[in-house]
Amino acid sequence: MKKSSAILFIICVTRAFGFDTGIPTDAVVDTSTHNGSRYHFLNPADYGSASLNTPLRLILNGGYGITQLDNVDNHILDYQYQIGIDNIRYNLRHPFEAIESMGWKDFILHEIIPFGVDNEKAQYWPNYLNHLIGGGMSYRLMVEWFDHHEYPMPTLWGIGTITIYHLLNEIVENGAYNGPNTDAIADLYIFNPLGMVLFSFEPVCRFFGSTLNMADWSYQVSYNPWNKTIANNGQNFVVKYPLPWWDRWGLFYHWGTHGEFGVSHRRDDGSTFSFGMGLKASDLVDLTEGVRTVELVGTAGFFYDRNNSLLMSVLFSQSKRDRVRINLYPGLVSIGSWKPGFFMAVDQDYEVTVGWELNVLHLPFGIAISN
Repeated sequence: MKKSSAILFIICVTRAFGFDTGIPTDAVVDTSTHNGSRYHFLNPADYGSASLNTPLRLILNGGYGITQLDNVDNHILDYQYQIGIDNIRYNLRHPFEAIESMGWKDFILHEIIPFGVDNEKAQYWPNYLNHLIGGGMSYRLMVEWFDHHEYPMPTLWGIGTITIYHLLNEIVENGAYNGPNTDAIADLYIFNPLGMVLFSFEPVCRFFGSTLNMADWSYQVSYNPWNKTIANNGQNFVVKYPLPWWDRWGLFYHWGTHGEFGVSHRRDDGSTFSFGMGLKASDLVDLTEGVRTVELVGTAGFFYDRNNSLLMSVLFSQSKRDRVRINLYPGLVSIGSWKPGFFMAVDQDYEVTVGWELNVLHLPFGIAISN
C-alpha cells in the first residue's frame, strides 16, 4: 500500500508545485457553482456515493472508522465514551507530558516526519493520508455542502462538522485506555488543522479536485439493531490520474483503513471501471503504552462509478471480518423514483451481513442484519 501509493504521489507532487509533466487534466467531478463559487468536491448527483455525502454520514463513517478492524469491538452502544473523553481532554491539556512519555525523538520520527517504512515506525502514514489530505478534503466538501444547502456561514458549519468527526474518531480510538495518547495530539493539534488550512486555498483544491479527481467513496454505513453493532462503515477516498500515453486509462488509488493501487478505464458516457490491489489494516496492535500500529493483510477491489460517484464496489481481503464486501449504491438499480442501496459482507466463518440504504426515510444510516 505504501510503496504503490508513493509512486502516484511523486507524480502528483510535481503538478502540485507547478512543474509541467505534460500529463493532461480531465476532471469528471461536478463543477456546478453556488453563490458564484466553484465546487471542487461536492457532486450534487442524486445517485451513487455522492448522494450519501452528508454531514451526519461523514461523522458516523469517519468517527467509527477504527471499528472496521478485526479485533476492535463494533458494539458502539457499549463503548465507555466518558473514559475516552476524559483521557483525550487530559492529553490535549497536557500535550508535552504525553509526548515526553513517548520521547520527543520518537514522537517526531514516528508521528510527524515520514522516516520509517515498517509498521512500527509509520504512525505518520494515516496522519498524512487520512488526516491531512483526507481530513482537509472532507472539510472543504462539508463547506461546499452547507453552502449548496444555503446554510449561513458555511465555513463555520464545515469547521464544526469536521471537529465533531475528529473528536469522535479520537475518543473511539482511545477506548477505555487511560494514559498518554500522542496520536490524538498529532491528529488534533497538527494534521487536522493543517488539512483545513491547506484545503482553504483554491490552487490546492483545484489540484486535488480537477487534476486528481479526488472524491469521497465512503461505505453505506448501517446499524444492526439485532446485535447492536455498526456495520459497513468507513470513510474512503479515491484519486484517479489520467495517463497521457494511454488514452482513457489512468492511475487509481482508493484508501481508508486500506489502500488499493491500480488502474482506471474511462468511457465516453462518464462511467469508469477501476481495479486495484494493496494492503488492509486487520488487527490493532499495542507497541508501548499509548502507541499503536496495525497488522496488514492483502486486499483487492473492483469499482464502477459514473461521473466520479461510486455505484458499485467489490472488495476482497484476507481479514477476518470482511473477506468479501459488496456495496451497490443508490442509482445502480431504481424502483420508480426510489433508488435503494444494498451491501453484503462475508467474514472468515461465512457469516453473512446484509443491509439496505433506507434513504426514503432520510436516515443517516441504513439497516443491517446478520445470519
